[in-house]
Amino acid sequence: SKYKFSTIGIGHSALVLGNIMAAVAVERPPSPSSPASGVGDGTSREGSILSSTSARSVSSAAFTAPSPDLHLGDWYTDQIEEKIRTLKLSGHVGFDSLPDQLVAKSTQNGFTFNILCIGETGMGKSTLMDTLFNTSFESNPAPHTLPAVKLKSHTYELQESNLTIVDTVGYGDQINKGDSFTAIVDYIDKQFDDYLQEELKIKRSLSAYHDSRIHACLYFICPTGHGLKSIDLVCMKKLDSKVNVIPVIAKADTISKSELTKFKQRIIQEIKANNIQIYQFPTDDDTMVKINTEMNNQIPFAVVGSTDFVRVGNKMLRARQYPWGTVQVENESHCDFTKLREMLIRTNMEDMREVTHQRHYELYRKKILETMGFSDVGQDNQPVSFQQTFEQKRVEHRDELQRKEDEMRQTFVLRVKEKETELKEVEKELYTKYDTLKREHAEEKKRFEDLKKRLDEEKAEFQKRKHQVSTQQLTSHTLTLGKSKKK
Repeated sequence: SKYKFSTIGIGHSALVLGNIMAAVAVERPPSPSSPASGVGDGTSREGSILSSTSARSVSSAAFTAPSPDLHLGDWYTDQIEEKIRTLKLSGHVGFDSLPDQLVAKSTQNGFTFNILCIGETGMGKSTLMDTLFNTSFESNPAPHTLPAVKLKSHTYELQESNLTIVDTVGYGDQINKGDSFTAIVDYIDKQFDDYLQEELKIKRSLSAYHDSRIHACLYFICPTGHGLKSIDLVCMKKLDSKVNVIPVIAKADTISKSELTKFKQRIIQEIKANNIQIYQFPTDDDTMVKINTEMNNQIPFAVVGSTDFVRVGNKMLRARQYPWGTVQVENESHCDFTKLREMLIRTNMEDMREVTHQRHYELYRKKILETMGFSDVGQDNQPVSFQQTFEQKRVEHRDELQRKEDEMRQTFVLRVKEKETELKEVEKELYTKYDTLKREHAEEKKRFEDLKKRLDEEKAEFQKRKHQVSTQQLTSHTLTLGKSKKK
């Protein structure tokens, strides 16, 4: 296996390194303060790869003088190849326990697997999940009257791992289906962004972080028998660079075998014609190349889900009972459910996790960092470190901040000048209005003074006339009394 090969390679490298060190070591006389060879120096400890005695057995006197035309490094290499001794292991080193250590640590940390189910309402997504994981998950029937697509995420702690199932509620139920994929894409990007923010923290804890990135996307195709709908092609095209898309034909027991074969061929033709990159099971592993190649030819899987058990012979099997017969879920001659379970869970689960992290997440991370201005190469196509980019962005940010500060200062000064000019205009208008009112007030005052003067003159004239009239009346009355007395 690859682990045994790695162990043998490491052990062989250690032997070669020890032999080289022994060959190039120049034999020296022991110092008075050093202990005797092999006594108290730890070289005779059981399990050592090399012993000090055998290492010092190669004397420098055995080397021939180098030729003037020969490079010193080549001369040393030739001498080492001639004088190296092959030593045998005297005990168990322990490199072969590395796979067991990795398995123990991975089991202790646990696993996370997240599945996204996309399909129209009533396609049997929840039933297939119950069948796939042999568990009854909580799910509420979704109505067909939702105004937009919503994604519901449920996390379950199973014995094997932490499973998260994300369901698309109301997908394909709207009259305008053009934006049905928007909520799904936003959800996937949100999970990538959350992981990126955790990764960019100064004090990060990815081991304790709950990874919510989608590892597998089961796209449920309606079993019409005619081909993919426009919404299917658009949605899968938007998702093929963000998630591992695995198309499945839902409710495959509603169409015949011949129709199902033609339907699969038509789906694959349309997927290739639209350049949709669906998930392909890996074929680079020699132990899995045969079965994965065969399963890649079976995509899309025609599946049937059921939560009921029906007695078939002497066994209780998960199946669907119909008047014309029984459809066994785990019977490969009836549907591809067992193939899907084998490929999704038992064989390629870790590969989908790795592809999600190394391809889809790295692509998202690359785009975000490039948007922020970070790049691996500079303008001269030379490698640029993250620190150099950070310092460059820091200088650019400082210059940009200074430029904006100068612009704000100039804008402030300009606005102050405009305000001063406006205030001066207002002040001038107020002074003009004040002068006008003052002049009008003076004219009005003068007019009232003239009226008062005229009134005083008229009053004096009236008093004068009144006095004259009174005097005349008194004189007249006196004369009348005098005449009366004479009579």
